Amino acid sequence: MSESETEEKPVQTKKQKTRADKQVEHINRIKRTLVATFMGILTGAISYYAGGAPDATGHQPEGALLGFMLMLAGIVLQKHIFMLSGMDTSKLGGKDWFYQGFMTFAFWFMTWTILLTAIPK
Repeated sequence: MSESETEEKPVQTKKQKTRADKQVEHINRIKRTLVATFMGILTGAISYYAGGAPDATGHQPEGALLGFMLMLAGIVLQKHIFMLSGMDTSKLGGKDWFYQGFMTFAFWFMTWTILLTAIPK
């Protein structure tokens, strides 16, 4: 390989980044947040409909574990969605993945709770 192919771009500090670089990073953060949001809403809705009929108290005894497992699968699936959409996931750290997981969990929980309390079966 030539020397130019093996050299990587040096990490830029905030002051060195151009306006275009900052915009690209901002758009990528928005895309990651949207994926986490939609994945949480989708897994919350699937959890509700796959969990069976809620009892008089609004609980789905058979669906609690299934719902949680669906939410975890949604978190894992996000990395594959990022790769399919062409986003670079190599620069994402633990804090970024924790944020993704928390956003998915929060929207999963809100969606499932709203469906359990608002829609009579």
